[in-house]
Amino acid sequence: MDRDDMRATSVLKTSLLLGTVIFISGCSVLGGDKKEKLAYIERPAELIYNEGFEQMEKREFDRAKLFFQEVERQHPFSKWARRSMLMTAFANYSSADYEEAVATAQRFISLHPGNESTPYAYYLIAMSYYDQIYDVGRDQATTVNAEAALQQVVRRYPDSEYARDARLKLELTHDHLAGKEMSIGRFYQKENQQLAAIGRFKNVVKNYETTSQTEEALHRLVESYVTLGILEEAKLVGSVLGYNYPSSVWYEDSYDLLAEYGVNLNDEVAKPRGRGYWDRLKERLF
Repeated sequence: MDRDDMRATSVLKTSLLLGTVIFISGCSVLGGDKKEKLAYIERPAELIYNEGFEQMEKREFDRAKLFFQEVERQHPFSKWARRSMLMTAFANYSSADYEEAVATAQRFISLHPGNESTPYAYYLIAMSYYDQIYDVGRDQATTVNAEAALQQVVRRYPDSEYARDARLKLELTHDHLAGKEMSIGRFYQKENQQLAAIGRFKNVVKNYETTSQTEEALHRLVESYVTLGILEEAKLVGSVLGYNYPSSVWYEDSYDLLAEYGVNLNDEVAKPRGRGYWDRLKERLF
């Protein structure tokens, strides 16, 4: 990799891996409502690219894109065109134009699947979705897309720095998806649709076990089983909750609830059993 590649890659990595997202408002205009355009003046690709890079360093992302696009227009088969394509994607991402960032990064992957910068293109797509994750009360389609894109990075480039960061961000996306399942499950509980609620809570335990939602999901299952009068199932779920999260406030709530029906979870959890028993019990329950 030559000095220019190293310089560009350094900026890209630093900006993304440190989570630097820069938002701008409005767009560069001439004459009030006309988008700015560069006059066609034939110049060396490197010169145009460097002008675009200077605009990036000034955080003038819309102007930077004009120069990078000009490189592609004037010198479509040069190495500078490849670099410019990826820098255009990054400029779109930096200005929160995520749809265009994804489209440009996907175009780079399609045209240059074996390029050394392709892992970054996959990562940029993932970040474009990830930065759009909203609260759990909203539609989670973007979160699903972020999860899929992050998993692509991890699967394709498991030893890269992008994969290391993607694994960390996957934890948050999973927590968001689990939170959405929990909110739907709680709604079903409130509407006394216990079987529908149980399905949602089981999904959290089965598919998002490592998230912060698991303890509550187990307790909500106890609640729903008690409401349906299925005390044996409620006792087993409560036992799993007590074995894995003995200090949890959700376990305390489950313990008190089942105690009202004569079920002593202390006795159940304290029985001398190996880890394998609890693993098999979870498999049966979920």
